[in-house]
Amino acid sequence: MTVRFGLLGAGRIGKVHARAVDSNPEARLVAVADAFEQAAKDIATAYGAEVRSIDEIEAANDIDAVVICTPTDTHADLIERFSKAGKAIFCEKPIDLDVRRVEECLEVVEKTGAALMVGFNRRFDPHFMAVKKAIDDGAIGKVEMVTITSRDPGAPPVDYIKRSGGIFRDMTIHDFDMARFLLGEEPVSVSAHASVLVDKTIGEAGDYDSVSVILETASGRQALISNSRRATYGYDQRIEVHGSKGMVAAENQRPVSIEVANEKGYTRPPLHDFFMTRYTEAYANEIAAFIAALSKGQKAAPSGADGLAALKLADAALTSAREGRTVRL
Repeated sequence: MTVRFGLLGAGRIGKVHARAVDSNPEARLVAVADAFEQAAKDIATAYGAEVRSIDEIEAANDIDAVVICTPTDTHADLIERFSKAGKAIFCEKPIDLDVRRVEECLEVVEKTGAALMVGFNRRFDPHFMAVKKAIDDGAIGKVEMVTITSRDPGAPPVDYIKRSGGIFRDMTIHDFDMARFLLGEEPVSVSAHASVLVDKTIGEAGDYDSVSVILETASGRQALISNSRRATYGYDQRIEVHGSKGMVAAENQRPVSIEVANEKGYTRPPLHDFFMTRYTEAYANEIAAFIAALSKGQKAAPSGADGLAALKLADAALTSAREGRTVRL
């Protein structure tokens, strides 16, 4: 089975997904839509696809599924449109910045029976997948504490900050999903602290750039999340899971894994510069998982419900940081 894709959005993340689709032998990129025609043409030319409008992709008989990479405020509307059009849907996170709007959207998905997968790519990183497998295999016993470090090499432009929904909904949301994935239990409380330490214009825009979060489940399992919009040494992505019988960890990855030793000491190459290179395999793996779910008639994961759960945690973290209290879910 070859899944024929339409790509909605030809920006930075659209390019990443176009490459992931093209690299899969069971997928073909048929059409690309973007408000900026040249951006769509560039991707279409690179992968042998056509430039079409969203309306044309919606009505097309030669497209089975769409990848939604448009601005966040369009996601829910597009999911509803393509659900009703009978297309399978892969949508970048989040579905929307408002919990109620997400719930309304998922009601449409449920009624139409459409296949929907939300793009939490880190679940599909080979190193993080190996951590999950070690947990599932019982290598560290029962999970007790999860520690997630996620720091960007630099802050995005303040114009992006203003429309992103804030650091908890834009950045930490990935870590909320990963925490749920690794804890094996749903968090019931959220305690968050947030500061502006990197760029005062981020604070002036009503957001934070440095946050710490503690999640706790009903049984007492904990997840600790550390986020920063600045890491001068590269894209910092680490996970550690402590259990009753031991610990499993995934350390930072580098484009080249070597170590040089000389009179100056031991040195290693720098980290990846950002998510486009750090998570190349993860993006390919998640598209492959989406295709496999469609081929087998199975429900894709992460699901719309996973996206909703992560957004609720983000909202709770924002409330906790603003009000200086633990939020019970």
